[in-house]
Amino acid sequence: MRTFRLVVTALTICVALSACGGQDAERGNPPPVPTGTQPVTSSPVPDPTSTPPIVDPAPTGLPSSPKPGGPSTPPGVRATTLTGTVQSGVEPNCVLLDGYLLLGGPRDVLTPGARVEVTGRAEPDMMTTCQQGTPFVVSNANRS
Repeated sequence: MRTFRLVVTALTICVALSACGGQDAERGNPPPVPTGTQPVTSSPVPDPTSTPPIVDPAPTGLPSSPKPGGPSTPPGVRATTLTGTVQSGVEPNCVLLDGYLLLGGPRDVLTPGARVEVTGRAEPDMMTTCQQGTPFVVSNANRS
């Protein structure tokens, strides 16, 4: 019997609250706007006399200050060549070259201690499980 009373009381409260909540809309009053925000009444129209900002069409994604032994002149669009000795990373199967984390490429060529020349592109925003170096996606690698 006690459970029945609780259910009836809860339902009565829910019905009363839902009836009170819809009264403003029925009277033609808009619902309240949260503090600090303004309702959007129209979309902004761009000014036809303003000039658009200049955007670099093909950012390289490379660090702004080149490192000694770092990337040379790109041979293609966003492609960069690195030359040096491959080093082991702090995580298993992670290899580095001049501060770049080498991703992809032939693993038989990219072994720690090997002197190599790799071509690819830096991807500084890429997430990896290796905890060091700027990600560098290898498209080609050769021992030098």
